[in-house]
Order: sequence, then C-alpha cells, then structure tokens
Amino acid sequence: MPEVGTRDGLTAAEVAKRVADGRVNTQTQPSSRSLGDILRENIFTLFNGILTACFVAVLLLGDLRDGFFFGIVVVNALIGIVQEYRAKRVLDRAALLAAPHSRVRRDGQAVTVALEDVVIDDLLVLRPGDQIPADAVVVESTGLSLDESMLTGESDPVFKDEDALLLSGSHVVTGTGLALVTAVGADSYASRLTSEIRKHSLVRSELREATNRILVYLSWVLGPLILVTLVGRVLTYGGFSEVFVDDRWRRALLDAVAAVVGMIPEGLVLLTSLAFGVAAIQLASRKVLVQELAAVEVLARVDVLCLDKTGTLTTGELDLHGIEPLCAPAGEELAEIALAAFGSDEAGNATSGILGSRFRSDRFRVTRRIPFSSATKYSALTMTVDGEESSWVLGAPERVLEAHPDQLARATELAASGLRTLALARAVDPLPAEVHTPLSGTRVEPAELVLLAETLRPEARDTLGYFREQAVRVVVMSGDNPVTVAAIARELQLEGEAVDASTLHTDEQLADALETASVLGRVSPDQKRAAVRLLKERGRTVAMTGDGVNDAMAVKDADLGIAMGTGTAATKAVSRVVLLDDRFDRLPDVLASGRRVIANVERVSNIFLAKTTYGILLALVSAVVLWPFPFLPRQLTLVSTLAIGIPSFFLALAPNKRIYTPGVLGRILRYSVPTGLIAGATAIVAYAPLYRSVPLHEARSVTTVALFCVSLWILCVLTRPLTGARWLLLVAVAAAFVLVCFIPFTASFFEMHVALDTALAWGVLVGAAGAVGVELFYRFAKRRGLVFDRL
Repeated sequence: MPEVGTRDGLTAAEVAKRVADGRVNTQTQPSSRSLGDILRENIFTLFNGILTACFVAVLLLGDLRDGFFFGIVVVNALIGIVQEYRAKRVLDRAALLAAPHSRVRRDGQAVTVALEDVVIDDLLVLRPGDQIPADAVVVESTGLSLDESMLTGESDPVFKDEDALLLSGSHVVTGTGLALVTAVGADSYASRLTSEIRKHSLVRSELREATNRILVYLSWVLGPLILVTLVGRVLTYGGFSEVFVDDRWRRALLDAVAAVVGMIPEGLVLLTSLAFGVAAIQLASRKVLVQELAAVEVLARVDVLCLDKTGTLTTGELDLHGIEPLCAPAGEELAEIALAAFGSDEAGNATSGILGSRFRSDRFRVTRRIPFSSATKYSALTMTVDGEESSWVLGAPERVLEAHPDQLARATELAASGLRTLALARAVDPLPAEVHTPLSGTRVEPAELVLLAETLRPEARDTLGYFREQAVRVVVMSGDNPVTVAAIARELQLEGEAVDASTLHTDEQLADALETASVLGRVSPDQKRAAVRLLKERGRTVAMTGDGVNDAMAVKDADLGIAMGTGTAATKAVSRVVLLDDRFDRLPDVLASGRRVIANVERVSNIFLAKTTYGILLALVSAVVLWPFPFLPRQLTLVSTLAIGIPSFFLALAPNKRIYTPGVLGRILRYSVPTGLIAGATAIVAYAPLYRSVPLHEARSVTTVALFCVSLWILCVLTRPLTGARWLLLVAVAAAFVLVCFIPFTASFFEMHVALDTALAWGVLVGAAGAVGVELFYRFAKRRGLVFDRL
C-alpha cells in the first residue's frame, strides 16, 4: 500500500525513491533475433561455402561461363534473409500495451504520466476506455467493469469490486475506480507474455525438414567425395609431379568444379522457397497474409483445428434475439419502457447498448440507477412514467428469479439452447440502499426474459463442413460458458461432447477430455496452451485460430497459428497466417495451396535428387578410372536448366489436389536414387568408348546429349498425366536443347560440338536406352507401391 496510508497517492519524494530503485514500468524487451544471426544462418552454410569455393576456382580459371551456378546461391540466400528479417520485425513490434499515457493520483491530484513513468504503489485513476498499464488491485470501484477478453477469453465485461486483481493490457469498459499498482515493467502480466511471444521459432515444415535431412546426408559424404574427386583429377592429369608443369592444373581444377557442382542440388531449396512464395502471393490476393512462407504447407498436414468461438465462429457481437413476456399483457408496455430506460444509460455495458438501439421512449425519467456488479449480478433503476414511479431490476435469472422457480426453469431452458438470458422484473419492495447489496430479500414480480444471441458468421457452417469432409477434427475452445458454446456448435453441426474446462485441474484430465470433446468452455489461456501441447505429443498436427491475447501463446505453440485481422497485435505477431478480412472461409484456400505446394515440391524434388545421385556416381567413377570428367560445368548447367530448373518451376505451380500422406523423404529417395543411378550409368556408357576415340570436347558434347535424353524422360514420368500444357513443356525444353546445340553462338558458349555423325547417333541411342530403363523402373516401383502414382 502507499506509504502515506491514504488515497491521495504517492508523494513526489516517494515517486523519486521508486524511480531511483528502478521500480518503474519500463518495458525493456529483447529483440527476437539479431540481424547478424539472420545473415550468418543464411550466408555461412556448408553448401554456400562449397559452391562459393567452386565459383572462386572458376574466377581463377578466368571463364565466367562456368560460374552460372553461383546465381542460385545469391538468390536463395536473399530469399531466406528477407523472409526471416520480415518475421523479426513483426515479432519485435509485438506489444500488449498500447496506451501511451495513464492517469495516476499523486499528492492528492490526478495527473497524466507516460506509460513508463508509472511506478510501484502508484494509485491509478480509471475511467471508461483506459488501458491498465500495470498489474494492480482495486481499492475503490463504482460500477467498474473491464474487458479482459483479449487476456482470458471471457467475452462479457468483468465487473471489478474492491480487492479484485487487474491485469495489465485489459481495458475499462464502464464505471470508474482507483487501483493500486502491484507489479510493473518486466514483472507485469503483459511484459511476461510479450517476452514469451517474442521468442523466435520457425514453423515445422516437413518439406523443409526433408530438404535439411537430405542436405545433412550429403554433408556426411561430400567431404570424402570432394577429396576423392580432387585426388582423381590430379592423377588423371599426370599426378602431383606433372599437373603443374603446364596448364593441366586448369583442366584438373575445371573437372573438379564440374564434379562438385553436379553433386549439389543447388536449386532444390530455392525452388521450395519460390513455391512457398508464389502460394503466399496468391493467398494475399484473397486477403490471407502468410507471415512465414512454409506455413502454406502446414495446413495440408493439419488434422486438428482448434478454434476460438468469438471472432472465429461468431462475429463477437450480440443481437437481441427476442423478448419472452412473463407478465400479463397489460404490463408489457411498461416493461418495454423499463428496457428503454436501461438502454439509455450512457455509462452502461454492451447489453445497455443493445437495448438502447431496440427500445426507445420519451415517457420515462430515471431518478436512480444501481450499476451492474459482478458480485450481485444485477442492475436496477427507479423511473417515473406519467407521474407514476416504479423500480425495475435486470440481471442474471438465478438472482432475479430466485423466488420464482417456474420462470427460472424457463430461463434455464432457454440458456441451454445457446441464448444469453436476462430477467427483467418489477420491484415490489424498495431497491437496496447500497450499491453492492444482494437482491435477496427484495420481492419482485417477473416481467420479461430478454434473449440475446451471438451473431454467427455466415460462412462458418460450410467451412466446418469442408474440414469434416477432409477428416480434419475441429475443437472449439472458448472462455465462455460451455452450455452456450455447445449450443452454437450444435447449430453449426459440430458433433462431440461439451466440457467445462474449469473442472479440469490436471493435464491428464484435460487429455482425457480432448479424446472425446469437441467443445471446451471456460478455458483458461494456460489450458489452451496445454491442449495444443497435449495434442502435439499425441502426434497430431495442430492449427489454432484466435484473435485475443489469451490466444497468443497457444497460437504460437501450434504447428500453424492463424490470427484474425482484427485481432491484437501480439496475436498477429506470433501467427503464421492472418485472415485480413476475418473471413474464416478463407482457410480452405490455404489448405488447397498447402496441398499444391507439398505435392508439387515432392514431385520436383525427385528431379533434383536424381541429379545429385548421378553427379556423385560420375564423380566417383571418373576419379577411380582416371577419366577426364565427362562434362564441363556449363554443360551440366545446360542440362540442369532445361531438364530440371525451368520445368520444375512450372511443375511447382501446377494444380495438385493430392491429399497429404506422411513419408515425403522416403518416397523421394525411393524414386530419385534409382533413376539417378540409371542416368549416371547412361552417361558413363555413352562416354566410355568416345573419350579416347574422338576429341574430348566432342565426347563431352555427345555425353551431354545422352544425359539430357534420360533426364528428359525422368521429367516426363514426373509430369504425368501428360496434359496439353505438359506436352508443350516437354517439347519446348527438348526444342530449346536442340537449338542450343546447333545455333553457332549458343553451341560455342556451352561448348556443344555435335555433328550428324556416328558419335551423335551413339549418344542418342544410349540416352534412349536410359529412358527405357527409367520407364521400366517407374512401372515396377508403382506396382510395388514404392512410389506415389503421380496421376
């Protein structure tokens, strides 16, 4: 309590002492990640290092035509840096406290101070619209009610009497009061929650995990492979004693670069990022903001969707559903005037606003009001109509109709249907003299039941039906009464039990409830977070929607966090997806985009990994048998661009509705490794009889033709079914390759020295045989269920 022991607040000296002690409301939050960390993680990677070393080697050789591969390193690093820096800025802006100033009482005077100038033991002066700047305890209340929906999930204003706890970040709705500050700065609720929110984490992406695992596998073998390649190149060109005699070291180094570049799937990460990026752009046109690119994949894997009721299934607004009279018809007119009188209270709550918009009269004059209290659960007034005075009570049926069991039973029945029910009664005895006095002992005559209903979002029913068809389980978690939430769920045809989460005190009880319940009411923020954790521990992929601060940590912990556009800044900051126009029916679009991305990236990953496989095989064989490497770096770039890079871009954006099935990495390896071995064997067979019988540049050109033929067929298999557009894609890349080989400028640029002779016929024949081998393997693997049918 303040040291002065009065309600005059702290003195200037007491404030100065607390400031000197550091007991002020300074909001010092660490940045989520530093820019340096982001740059290091995206630039200084193993594969960037290897490809950069190869590029430096190309610079030493003086022919930049062999260094085109380095462009992918630059673009891929830029995409990662921009994406993660954008996420950093969003997280750094996350804050729960938005009010720049607060009113406090000091030296007996109410003064306005900055948010960070509030100190421990300050006496807050609270008015409607004020935000609570620090945790506090009420010392005086006059109808004080707070909106804590963003903190607790309870959509109704919570009335605060003396000694009630106020959490920083909540807002005053009605009434006035004084509150003693008990926690400031980093110790306040808002600061603790903001610190949790700002902790950086990446969405779990199976595609990203599969790609990273592939890169880890490669990192284990690349070191020995590069060493073998370098030694093999030196031995091929005469050993260490002769390789530096003339320019043979240049040829050896160029061979080594070509071998290393062929082993690295440099475009795989880039293409995955591009596929995510294009999906994000398309979703943005539908008012869906994707804050982390990999999030578009995750909803394709989601099998549990946790929803907050208010703001997701409902608009968060109440409407007057109807009035059910409980009195004789002669008294209905006066009862409706009483409702108009309750609605005329400018300092009233949301219920008063609804009544004021539906009931109007100029016949009454209010002579006394008793504001609503969370302790007594009623409000009351005395009014004069045409010279006749009467008193009226409006509040919870269990308090107002306590002495009228029949009418109370009817009110309970209506509440069970999902309607918010209030009882209006005329007071027979005088109203209590004190504001917070219970109504018991005051006789009343029941007049009417006021029925309020939340407005359902028109798209909610169809959207829930869609997820039900897609085998996605929906669980509604709300801070409201479970009976009310269950009624709304039934109206939306959501099956399952309704459980009062306030009765669940352990993780085991909550886990048991999650097995069968589709509705959890009276859920605390900690329980929402625990529910997400428990579902994830059971192997479920969880999406969580929300708009309030009470949802923020559950949204952050979920595999996919989805925020409403009108939600708090904190919740939007930690979400992966934001529905900008608050339309819940946008989620099927996100699901469709995720399915397209995960299926198409799996498809094109096979092409990249096949290239890595044949690159490793060619590097080993040429090193062991001491051949000059069968390709120049630019020739591998030509094959990779036409048979992998350009087609993969189009395939990654193609429509694909295949339902997600776990095991992406296994399926990729089962297809790409065998087909890559076939492609590598094709190149070896084509090169072996030529490299001594014809000039080396011609042997390499013919081997490039053979490798392109088999790579084109790997692509052909993965593009099925062969629609008109896909046939056009295949024909276009084949035609482009032919043109490159026979147009003088491009032929010279890529060192493609081919002529219509026996050597070229040999290369085409071997390439065709390799294509047949790919086709036979695919048919065998599909029959055995080793790979997905790409149809």
